[in-house]
Amino acid sequence: MNVDLSGAQWFKSSRSDATKECVEVAFLNDDHVGVRDSKNPTGPALVFAPGAWDTFTAAVIAGGFNR
Repeated sequence: MNVDLSGAQWFKSSRSDATKECVEVAFLNDDHVGVRDSKNPTGPALVFAPGAWDTFTAAVIAGGFNR
């Protein structure tokens, strides 16, 4: 999937400390969601389809990625 990210408005979590390395998220056209590394903003980004993003965030909330 090729998505133009040039106009994306990226943001970090409000819980993010400005000195920490974080991921940034952008809500894109067609309800897709972009995710990128904040310390490499010109690097690659992941783009999630709406259903995949919902599944991912539900798993995070449920603790599915806790170690």
